Amino acid sequence: MTMHPGRALRLLSASLILLLATLAGGALPARAEQLDVAATVRGVVRVVIIATNGQDAYFVGHGSGFAVAPDKVLTNAHVVELLRTEPNLVVGIIPSQGKRSYGGKVIAYSPGNDLALIRLTEGRLPVSTFFAGAVSDGQHVTAIGYPGAVDRAQGLDLDEMIQPLSPVKTSGTVSMGRASHGFDTLLHTAPMAQGNSGGPLVDDCGRVLGVNSFGSQSESDGDAEFGFAISNREVASFLRQAGVSFQRTSVPCRSIAELDAEEARRAAEEEARRTELERAQAESREKALRQARDQAEQQIYSARENAVAIAGLLLVLGGLALGATMMFHVQGREKERLWAGIGGGVLLVGAALVFLLRPSFADIDERIAQPEAGNAAEADLSASLQAVGTNICRIDEGRSRITVSGVEDVPLRWAEGGCINGDTQYGQDGPGWSRIFVPGNEDVISVNSFDPATGTYKVERYLADEDVLAQAREMRGRFTFSGCTADAGTLEKLQQMQAEIRSILPAQPNERLVYKCSRAPSGGSKGNGKTTAPAP
Repeated sequence: MTMHPGRALRLLSASLILLLATLAGGALPARAEQLDVAATVRGVVRVVIIATNGQDAYFVGHGSGFAVAPDKVLTNAHVVELLRTEPNLVVGIIPSQGKRSYGGKVIAYSPGNDLALIRLTEGRLPVSTFFAGAVSDGQHVTAIGYPGAVDRAQGLDLDEMIQPLSPVKTSGTVSMGRASHGFDTLLHTAPMAQGNSGGPLVDDCGRVLGVNSFGSQSESDGDAEFGFAISNREVASFLRQAGVSFQRTSVPCRSIAELDAEEARRAAEEEARRTELERAQAESREKALRQARDQAEQQIYSARENAVAIAGLLLVLGGLALGATMMFHVQGREKERLWAGIGGGVLLVGAALVFLLRPSFADIDERIAQPEAGNAAEADLSASLQAVGTNICRIDEGRSRITVSGVEDVPLRWAEGGCINGDTQYGQDGPGWSRIFVPGNEDVISVNSFDPATGTYKVERYLADEDVLAQAREMRGRFTFSGCTADAGTLEKLQQMQAEIRSILPAQPNERLVYKCSRAPSGGSKGNGKTTAPAP
């Protein structure tokens, strides 16, 4: 059988896409995007110690730290140890972004494992996430902090050092098998200097692996050639004793680029599979069509032959009846002659009608096409009703990049026209629907989408910087409608708002959650979803 040109072209395209995706996947770096490390930077701070006599203030020293709660900063105990003996010292928190700094107070202090916790007197910071899984030997890591050597090299004065300023990021690898005495640490090769103390050591997804504490010293300038970071086991114990709930995850780090390559391969394989299925179905349909045509032709030929035979029989009987009419007329039997004449006429007319109304060869196509059209209409109706109603969406970890959020099931009630859960309107977005969320109490932008044809629900989270968040909130604030609607004007404004926010988002999200949705069991299961997942 000759393949249809359109199917052949799709098969060739799918093969090329699969080849390119495979090549792209093989060329991908092992490290995730540095956008994730940049997102972690938002919660890293400079911890400054200042002496004051009530009128004048003097810079004493500084270290680094990072937010473990919106109003709490984790750092090293040795960074703030002078505060315990010198009453005229105060601690200041200088964030990496924004236009102002904050005061703080030490609320937990543990010199045994060199950890301290500072509570902000005002303000809030983006919170970091800890990685609770195993750290591997040779793993790539990044140290984030405020090394004094860089400040000196740039010639920063005191006024500049107490203004919000981006921290320094340095890269290295983990060296397992060596640890400090006294408490659990990670040895790594990310360059550090005095001032890095208290800053986070993160993986390529921006999750905290430990708190940089001290390093070995070179003979030349006293800065560390190798660093020691207090492990998360020590940090977790310290924070629990301090009564602090903190974010953590054990999901391995995967890059968005890796997921995109896998999605491309998946799409190419699905397209190839669908093309092959279409080819097989086309062959099957053509074979069934030939069989149906042969059967229809046989039925038509048989019906025509039967009609001719019946018409011939009626014609013969009609002729005999007319002959009897002549015989009855000769015999003078007028009553019998009348009935014989009527019967003969009816038989002759019947013969003519049967012959003229015999099945036509044009009826063959009609007998084949009618059932196929009915099946197609039934399939279209089934597809259109697939997602309407209450669904339970379960995380597909193989297609997701999970760094912060929970992975609980998510209930999703879908209605035609893009209404989710009866109170949130989504906008048309290609074959699916989407909605952008910009909460005022979270430093994140979420793009939620749903494709009712495939039952795929996706949440992409962007850990944007302060400027992007401010712009997005201003754009979202201009769209005042809430709930669901079919009003064309309101839907157009929703689309416009979402297009404006998309234009300022980074090229890739920091987190991608992909859920597979299916109809909920009868009885309306509500699942156990969390607000960190979609809030659909």
